[in-house]
Formats: sequence, C-alpha cells, structure tokens
Amino acid sequence: MKEEYKPYIRWGVTVIAIFSACIMIFFFLLRLDIIVRFFGKATEAVQSIIYGLVIAFILRPVASFWQEKIEAYLHRRFPNEEEKKKKKHHIVAKGISVGIAMLIALLVIATVIGMIGPRVVDSIKNVVASSSGFLEKIEQWAYGLQDKHPELFSAGGEAYQKALEYLEDWVNTDLLGWMNTLVTGFTTYVIGFFSSLMNWVLGLIVAIYALAERESFDGQAKKMVYAFLPVENANVVIAIARKTNQVFSGFISGKLIDSLIIGVLCFVGLSVLRMPYTLLISVIVGVTNVIPFFGPYVGAVPSAFLILLVNPIQCLYFIIFILVLQQIDGNIIGPKILGDSTGLSAFWVIFSILLFGGLFGFVGMVIGVPTFAVIYYLIKSGVEYLLWKKGLPVETQEFSGLYQVDEEDHIILYQEKEKEEKKVEEQEQKENTKENLKEK
Repeated sequence: MKEEYKPYIRWGVTVIAIFSACIMIFFFLLRLDIIVRFFGKATEAVQSIIYGLVIAFILRPVASFWQEKIEAYLHRRFPNEEEKKKKKHHIVAKGISVGIAMLIALLVIATVIGMIGPRVVDSIKNVVASSSGFLEKIEQWAYGLQDKHPELFSAGGEAYQKALEYLEDWVNTDLLGWMNTLVTGFTTYVIGFFSSLMNWVLGLIVAIYALAERESFDGQAKKMVYAFLPVENANVVIAIARKTNQVFSGFISGKLIDSLIIGVLCFVGLSVLRMPYTLLISVIVGVTNVIPFFGPYVGAVPSAFLILLVNPIQCLYFIIFILVLQQIDGNIIGPKILGDSTGLSAFWVIFSILLFGGLFGFVGMVIGVPTFAVIYYLIKSGVEYLLWKKGLPVETQEFSGLYQVDEEDHIILYQEKEKEEKKVEEQEQKENTKENLKEK
C-alpha cells in the first residue's frame, strides 16, 4: 500500500468504528430492559458461584496464613529435601490450609445457627404475638401518665382525647394491616431463604475449589494481562488489582470484626438494661453495622419499634444507648480496627453509601465504600501523574490558595502574593501621584 493512502485508511477505519459504536450504544439503550432482565437471569443462574467466590475471598487470608505456617513446619521437619518433595510440601500445606479455613467457616455457621437461631426465632414469635396487645399497652401507659401528672392533661384534655382516638384508629386500620403484611412478607422471606439454601451449600463447594486453585487463578489472570497488553500497561493493571484487593480485603475483614464486637457489646448492654428481645436486637444491630456510617441507625429503627411494642420508656433508653454505642464505634473501635483502609474522607464515605445503596440496595451500601475508594484512588493517581508530567506539585494543600500558575516556569502563584503585589502597585501609584502634585 502506498504511504499516501495510509492516513485515509486510518481515518476510514476510525469513522467506521465510531459509527458502529454509536449503533451499538443506541440498540443497547433501546433494549435496556431486555438486557437488564438477561443479566438478572444470568446472575441468578450463577448465584452459587458468586456466593462461593465471596466466601473464598473472605476466607483467603485464613487459608494463606495456615498455608505459610504448615509449609514452614514441613520445611523444618524435613530439611534439605529435593525440589519435587518441596512441591509436595506446598501441595499438602495448601490442602490442609483449605480444610482448616472451611472448618472454621462451618464452625462459625453452626455456632450461629445453634446458639442464636432458636432464640431469634422465639423472639420473632413473641413479637408477632405481642403486636396484637400493642394498643392496650399504649393506652395503659398513657392513662398511667395521666394519673401521675394530671396537670399535663388538664389544659389539653380535648386534644388529648382526639389524639387518643386517632391513635386507636391508626392502630386498628393501618398498623394491624401493616403487621399482617410484615408477617406475610416474613413468611415469604423464610421460604426464599430455604430455597436459596442449596445455593449456599453449592457456594461452599465452589469456595473449596476457588481456595485450592487461588494461586493458579492469580497466575492465569496475570498471564493474560501480560499477553494482551504492553509490559508497561500490564504493570499498571497489576498494581491497580493489587490495590483493589488490599482495599477490599482490609475493609471487609475489618468491618466483619468490628460488627462482631458491636453485636457483642450491644448484647451485653441490653442485658444490663434488661431490654426485651436482647439477642434478636443484637443480631440486627451487628448485621446492619456492616454498613458504614448509617449502619447503627438502620438497625436501630426496627429494633426501637420492637421495644416500643413492649415498653415505650425502654424504647427511649434504647435510642440513647444506640447513640452512645455508635459514638464509641465511630471514634474508638472503628478507627482502631479499620484505620485508614479506604483513604476516603467522611463526605466521600456518605456519598458512596448513598450512591451505591440507591443503585444496588443493601449490597451496594456494604461494598460501596471500598468500590468508591478504588475509583477515588485511580482518579487521584491519574491526576497526580499528569501534574508530575507538567512539573507541578501533587499535594492538594499546595493548590488550596492557588491564584494561577506561571505559564513559563510552572510556578504556583498564590492569592496572598497577588494581594501583596497589588498593594505594592497601589503604593507606587500613590507615591507617583504625590510626586506629580509636588512637581505641579
């Protein structure tokens, strides 16, 4: 091909590629509902694999820890062995470590089901049984308050009576219907739980294979990256993947430990305060605490309503207790366990929770913070690289008081310097004006 034709060929291929991409995007948006349903069915079909990969990701640090310990013991126990036997040591250590990790997971699941499950079910039954007498308890509490403090109701007796009638109508119409819907929905959730139990069992099996083949998967992924990308770009991709794994593993493992501690502290505190449904509420608070920032409040709302069904005064004490517990978690326990694993400020944490929670629900609220932390890291790295190429500083504080950047030397000019220069100019103008007046 002649050299003069090559630019036209490149332009033609580029135009065709852009036109094809526009057509694909148009049909994608036109059939968006079909595509969403397709991905929904595909996700449902591989749900057990997703569960297995999540379990393997959580248990991977445990398996790696035990593999290193067992392999080091085998090397000490059988020193100066041949290379083939060292490989056998590696295989044996890997198999034992996977077995230990899965055994720990099964023991945790069995402990939760055996110790907490029956008591939680009993608490739920008591909630359903006591909901019918909620109105009577509210009336007894209100009349008792009236007997003890009649001066509070003497001025507004008619308004109080109307409020009581409105409350009675609301309980008989809206609240009881809502409770029936809640019980029906709970039954549906129970049926759905047992239907998805098989997916969890299959997920445990998938997790065993994923843990056993984790080194092979890592090698295959890196092999493909270096095969399809230039070495320089491949190194960047590997560094990003390593940072992503670091953020997610540190955040999720730390959040699980933090939630376990908060659940235990909640159980101890509610037991001391003699609250009803102690174990059920502690489980709710511990599970919802996985959600950053909003977790304690999300768990406090249904828990406070459960206590309200039994004793309104204890409901107030519970709200105060949760506020204190959230402050302890946010200022002491959380920072000690998580540290700065995400590198996000409080504003971006709230932003990521609201954004991903609105898009993906509860799962989005859990993984939103580490996901946005990775996105934030990529944007930050790209911005700092571009600034470095221009010879500018990369620290944010350097740009806080920025006025402009010198076009030739790329030196940052600050607002204070500009003000000083203006003052000098004004002073010089005043002196020149005085000299001119003297001369005249």
